[in-house]
Amino acid sequence: MNSIIEVKNLGKKYNITHQQGGYVALRDVLTNVFKNPFSFAKHKVKQITGTETKEEFWAVKNVNFTVEKGEAVGIIGANGAGKSTLLKILTGITPPTTGEAIMRGKTASLLEVGTGFHPELTGRENIFFNGAILGMTKKEIIKKFDQIVDFAGVKKFLDTPVKHYSSGMNVRLAFAVAAHLEPDILIIDEVLAVGDADFQKKCLGKMDEITKKDGRTILFVSHNMEAIQNLCDRCLLLNRGKIKKHGPTNEVIDYYLSSTKNKQDLNNAKRSGSGEIKIKSIQLIDENNKDIKSANNLSNLRFLLTYNIFTPINSPIISVGIYNISGNPISYISSFGTNFLNQIIKKDGQILFELPNYLSTGNYKLNITIHTNNSFLNVSEHISDAFNFNVSSKKHKIPYWVENNIFLPSKFKIL
Repeated sequence: MNSIIEVKNLGKKYNITHQQGGYVALRDVLTNVFKNPFSFAKHKVKQITGTETKEEFWAVKNVNFTVEKGEAVGIIGANGAGKSTLLKILTGITPPTTGEAIMRGKTASLLEVGTGFHPELTGRENIFFNGAILGMTKKEIIKKFDQIVDFAGVKKFLDTPVKHYSSGMNVRLAFAVAAHLEPDILIIDEVLAVGDADFQKKCLGKMDEITKKDGRTILFVSHNMEAIQNLCDRCLLLNRGKIKKHGPTNEVIDYYLSSTKNKQDLNNAKRSGSGEIKIKSIQLIDENNKDIKSANNLSNLRFLLTYNIFTPINSPIISVGIYNISGNPISYISSFGTNFLNQIIKKDGQILFELPNYLSTGNYKLNITIHTNNSFLNVSEHISDAFNFNVSSKKHKIPYWVENNIFLPSKFKIL
């Protein structure tokens, strides 16, 4: 039996133009044009002015894979890895430079917020408009209209022009239309990240139903590793336009996280605060102080923070927020109320902080703040998304303070 999707030697090349030499006066261009009236082609102007050079950039190169009917396949990778370009080729928005993508069946896609909507039309009108673009007949849209509205949760604003909708409302309505189209292949990009946590959960449930109940195929691009794990049995990792690894979802995600999130360098991180101290890097270590890539059944999570000091800090407080990969808060730790307050940080060094591993299997990130003079109001250094890490562990008995986002017991030590 033929696969529903076949991708063979797929590649997409762009020519990047580099401007050289800065300013060129309009009179100089016009003079050159009049001197060469029959050579007013772009490449000839470039020859005359000598201001441009071009570089080849392969957004996608030599990509090969197949997808069977009823599969949900995740596509992951860093920003710029080629994920969105690949999806645009598969949906026919962008033609490939090399190779081919064979799609056997009706395809619906959701690649950007508001795609296929007219801002001046109401939500009601856009359901018919967008449905028609995706290949639904008027009769089919009328039959599914109430289901679409109910799923999107925009009944109250149905007769309001969508230009007044928030990005989240746009996504809800767009996904509702695409999901109820009953396509053979549904292609979803990162747009679901715009929606709230409840709607994301609702969408994942709908996509799971589409594959398992209806036997349809889904390609799902996301930075939300938890969502990929919940939905997809198989996963592709893209790196610089090429498939770096493919296989079972958990294996590919573990490989991706271990290769990119081990010791996280923060030299170029976006930070705020008065600047007496600068966090250089964070890493996850085991009981033997060895660098590790994932917390596999560890009883304690241990993080090593390396810093530079510019002005001595008295009575420091370190606050660490723990979030899941979707950005929802899980718990919070702080050195406040511990002997750490008696410290004075005078020189460059490292801080070890440790907390019990009550986290369930999944992907997490840390926000870190360093306060001075025993006051949460004095922020010397703050970094959001300072560190990403993976927990692969047995089921733990979750204490009530973790379930209720209360402080976790923790230890802090200057090395």
